[in-house]
Amino acid sequence: MESISSAIGELSQSANTMFILLGAILVFAMHAGFAFLEVGTVRRKNQVNALAKIMSDFGFSALAYLFVGYWLAYGVTFYDSAAVLSQNHGYELVKFFFLMTFAAAIPAIISGGIAERGRFWPFLIASALVVGLVYPLFEGIAWNGNHGIQDWLENRFGAPFHDFAGSVVVHGVGGWLALVAVLLLGIRHGRYKGGRLVAFPPSNIPFLGLGAWILCIGWFGFNVMSAQTLDGISGLVAVNSLMAMVGGIISALIAGRNDPGFIHNGPLAGLVAVCAGSDVMHPLGSLLVGGVAGVLFVWAFTQAQNRWKIDDVLGVWPLHGLCGLWGGIAAGIFGSEALGGLGGVSLMSQLLGSLLGVAIALLGGLVIYGLIKVLVGLRLDAEQEYNGADLSIHRIESSSDDR
Repeated sequence: MESISSAIGELSQSANTMFILLGAILVFAMHAGFAFLEVGTVRRKNQVNALAKIMSDFGFSALAYLFVGYWLAYGVTFYDSAAVLSQNHGYELVKFFFLMTFAAAIPAIISGGIAERGRFWPFLIASALVVGLVYPLFEGIAWNGNHGIQDWLENRFGAPFHDFAGSVVVHGVGGWLALVAVLLLGIRHGRYKGGRLVAFPPSNIPFLGLGAWILCIGWFGFNVMSAQTLDGISGLVAVNSLMAMVGGIISALIAGRNDPGFIHNGPLAGLVAVCAGSDVMHPLGSLLVGGVAGVLFVWAFTQAQNRWKIDDVLGVWPLHGLCGLWGGIAAGIFGSEALGGLGGVSLMSQLLGSLLGVAIALLGGLVIYGLIKVLVGLRLDAEQEYNGADLSIHRIESSSDDR
């Protein structure tokens, strides 16, 4: 019996390692989605830069999270021998890989907001600082109970802040950080003339659509595999993600009046919003949460560009910042038993926890981007911006007509 029990334990551990590894691979693949969404949205003279930023940001994020961020969030380092690290089929190593792909999504989100006029190396340094210092501060609070805030919320309101897959921890933090960077950068040259918006149409709708599809597919690893073990997997998370995605598609299609940019960002808005409560909400509640997120994105993107003159190229603040905030709060509403959810959530805890994430992102962004702006500058000069980031930074265009 001992040998059977040992074999079952080994099989369970190896299965959990494989499960979370597949999740890490799916979320890693989402970074291609971020890249092509940006490539398709920016003007042709900035496409190479979009691809280079996402890839480079991932490398810098991995190092920052390995040496600093993961330790700050979970108190874990990797300075033991390979024999120790590979115990339990290396589950802890793969768990790091999985969570690192989440952390690296922060600079990928920000990249879309600061596109077409951000300097390359200063923003790479900022990405490392954000992933190493700002993101893990809130990640540790929300997902590891650091600093006693979750205990206080539970004692005060009956439940801790609940964010199953990162509506606020990942998307909200990334979106509000991006807002700070966008405001400090300023508006692209020629974007407004006589106080009126000048359209910079997307360079490649097929690439934009490809990016959206890759993100949608990878999101099922992002959400479902946030369980991190096979015994925690739930079909409820998968169907809730699906319904929120569908709600975002339909509502953005209608509110955006058939605009392909809104159609392809609508499902992403729904998926951002459902992350927090995907494990506790009813599928019909998730459909509504995603539908609201789709409309919220269309409205906020339009207002930001036309009235508030916030030149957020991909609309990452409305998409990730506002829809992430909505998702954190919505988990406290639609996760309640009264609305068909599983319960165990508190609306006040969700509201306060979500606002805390926003505050940390805003303050961290002001410190990091503000210091870099003062010390070395964040923005390309006017001539570099006019020529495009591809030629100015990378000395090559995205395509060649030479035969």
